[in-house]
Amino acid sequence: MTLIKSISGIRGTIGGKVGYNLTPIDAVKFASAYGTFLKKKTGKENLTVVIGRDARISGPMIHNLVVNTLVGLGIDVIDLGLSTTPTVEVAVPMEKADGGIILTASHNPKQWNALKLLNSKGEFLNGTEGEEILAIADKDAFVFADVDHLGNITERNDYMNIHIDEVLKLKLVDVEAIKSKKFKVVVDGVNSSGGIIIPALLKRLGVEVIELYCEPNGHFPHNPEPLKEHLQDICELVKKEKADFGIVVDPDVDRLAFISNDGEMFGEEYTLVAVADYVLSKTPGNTVSNLSSSRALRDVTQNRGGSYQAAAVGEVNVVELMKATNAIIGGEGNGGIIYPEIHYGRDALVGVALFLTSLAHQTKTVAELRASFPQYFMSKNKIELTPKLNVDMILELIAENYKNQEVSTIDGVKIDFPESWVHLRKSNTEPIIRIYTEAHTQEEADGLAARMMEELRVIAGI
Repeated sequence: MTLIKSISGIRGTIGGKVGYNLTPIDAVKFASAYGTFLKKKTGKENLTVVIGRDARISGPMIHNLVVNTLVGLGIDVIDLGLSTTPTVEVAVPMEKADGGIILTASHNPKQWNALKLLNSKGEFLNGTEGEEILAIADKDAFVFADVDHLGNITERNDYMNIHIDEVLKLKLVDVEAIKSKKFKVVVDGVNSSGGIIIPALLKRLGVEVIELYCEPNGHFPHNPEPLKEHLQDICELVKKEKADFGIVVDPDVDRLAFISNDGEMFGEEYTLVAVADYVLSKTPGNTVSNLSSSRALRDVTQNRGGSYQAAAVGEVNVVELMKATNAIIGGEGNGGIIYPEIHYGRDALVGVALFLTSLAHQTKTVAELRASFPQYFMSKNKIELTPKLNVDMILELIAENYKNQEVSTIDGVKIDFPESWVHLRKSNTEPIIRIYTEAHTQEEADGLAARMMEELRVIAGI
């Protein structure tokens, strides 16, 4: 099984050996490192951390371990219980807390769990901060509080409703227009906290909700990553119910995918494109996504008079570039919407409310709306290499071969051709190169991927 320690947190599979899986000891160790880091960073005697979790089966166990570890360090905990990633991100600054921890393995299967770490702004830690926490954990550099200085726990079960309130306050969310349309929507909550919060949001907006897998019991009925091959049930139910569209979220509700009224995938890449196009139509400005996201966002941004830039893959990198360019909306092509008007984090609730407002202001069906955007198709592949090969050298040679094209090396190698692009990224955990391509047809995207894979094989001599 697996334990992965990174600058963004620790994730792994439940059970097994200490240091090789996410065991209770590993959860306590990493929570201790985070709490120790906050003490050192703030220099404060009294600290507060917000904690929330998704509905995974292991959630209550990991949750109790982490909460009581922080208490043992003398840190007060605001316990949101069952929650979502964006809800915790909203709660941290509202509570004037010093940090936050979200217990979720996002789209990973049910045997996984993780600790995702936030700063006092409710945003993910940067690379330097993450490295410091890893170093503290490696050295077991923890000092726990004596019995008179243990932390306290305050339970709050109202923050998902508070989060909904904050979304409905947004200027570009037109509640009355949405209510007037009497939309009918199918929701797949993958039996996690999205099954609570998304229907609750929709009902506040006067939407008729058909619930599918909305019982938060942690038994995911399908692979929780919201990809087409996992979503046949909701695609069929949207057609059967003659719904206006379907909504799919991952277990921690930071990724959002739509099913069009014809039962076809709207496309995760186009979640951000559609929402951004609406936002840009009301408040022109700049946008940001990552290097592996669709060029369609660039197209709609430029069409609305704004400027688009691409960041290295990873939410922290996207947020950093959004701040630097004063982007009014951004995110990632995996269905992640980042709208700074509410907070700098991927938020499916924001995406749903803005998408519904866009629909309410026009007469297009969801399928017609999807067809109105620039049409691109992606291919995602990987090539396995032998451990002895120098992956960085291989990528450098590819970049040199295409130096006459537009090449970015901020995250692997991305080559922009006039009508297509290819992005090559090495894995940090195994000897593979991931190959992402996009073009105006699936055949062209697949063909470009095949060509690049062959070039990589020739360079690598395999």
